[in-house]
Amino acid sequence: MKKSKNDISWSSARKICIVKTLASSGHYPTKKSEKEAWFLSPLRSETQASFSVSLSRNLWFDFGLGKGGNIIDLVMAINNCSAYEAERCLQDNIQFSFCPVEIPKKSNPHHIREVKTISHPALVQYLHSRKIPLDLAQNFCREVWHSMNNKIYFSLGLQNDANGWELRNKYFKCSTSPKTTSSFKRKFAKLLILEGMFDFLSLNVLDKELFYSSDIIVLNSLGNISSIENVLTSYAKVILLLDNDPAGRTTAGELLFRFPNTRDISDLYKDYKDLNNMLTHGRIEK
Repeated sequence: MKKSKNDISWSSARKICIVKTLASSGHYPTKKSEKEAWFLSPLRSETQASFSVSLSRNLWFDFGLGKGGNIIDLVMAINNCSAYEAERCLQDNIQFSFCPVEIPKKSNPHHIREVKTISHPALVQYLHSRKIPLDLAQNFCREVWHSMNNKIYFSLGLQNDANGWELRNKYFKCSTSPKTTSSFKRKFAKLLILEGMFDFLSLNVLDKELFYSSDIIVLNSLGNISSIENVLTSYAKVILLLDNDPAGRTTAGELLFRFPNTRDISDLYKDYKDLNNMLTHGRIEK
């Protein structure tokens, strides 16, 4: 399609301020610094801001989705449209229809019925299949019995910093509210960041020296990155052991750019999705 002489160029469209564009549709930052602004994501519903805009680069990144880009990418994602259509939206100053805040529906949350030492044979076998020693899992996790929709379940549970639970068994994974990180702080100058429960347990198997000489934060969701950004600056070194998938690599790249004290060592398991995948299927190297 041929452009008219009044159409803005691609390069000009990319320079349109993301923060001002969001503000024009009623989205304002929940916090702001000299370098970046944080918003509740315009692409999905959330209660903790995990949508970052770099003020100097005019780029956005949604940690919950694990993707980002420039203003044109944002308009394309919002309106599910082509790059040309996004450019026209910016030219015409169209008010975008962002993802509305969902009205909470009647839900059937997981109700915790009992928490005890891991002993159920099915959970012991599940740990064995993931090559996690039972005594190790018992040190950090619990056997959690929970119910939903009048059905009773049992799972491995890792408690988070707000006393919620990350729940895993052979057939499903879920969590209870509130959902946040699980922190293991022992006043070391080094911090390890991992994505999930089995990454955490696998690291203990693979490298006990690293495990016990560092503070550790298990994210339980990449969307929780924004809640620990102030913590990252308090460490001399932050080591990233995120998943080798697009979301993990994108998140690691963003953290490396924003925090000079970070180091990504996922290359140590570059042929595997994560630490547990390497532990269960690969050749173990320290």
